[in-house]
Amino acid sequence: MPNDATKSNRRFDRISTPKGLWVAWQHNGNQSVSRVRDLNAGGLFIATPTSVPVGAVIQVLLSVPEGEIRSEATVRNVTPGAGVGIEFKDMSPQDADRLGRLITRLLRAGPGEAA
Repeated sequence: MPNDATKSNRRFDRISTPKGLWVAWQHNGNQSVSRVRDLNAGGLFIATPTSVPVGAVIQVLLSVPEGEIRSEATVRNVTPGAGVGIEFKDMSPQDADRLGRLITRLLRAGPGEAA
């Protein structure tokens, strides 16, 4: 069930992502690849019909021009049939730097540009 309080307490503005931005993710040994609907420095929304419980820990991998971005993440909200919102938890400084460069590029490119 979506948590509206989470949206109002968001620390970072969301950046809508182009349709070409995908994330590989893993939960309980099950691997999947899904579209990223939006992201920010704190996390992202994975568009997936797969059900993952709030509080679950998943592994994510983004492969973008800035390089691979890997992180452990916690599921913070679930929209049944639409996807899950995750918060990055364990990201190396190098991956955090690549994420920052990705966000900068997306903000410059504007909506609808290729990732």
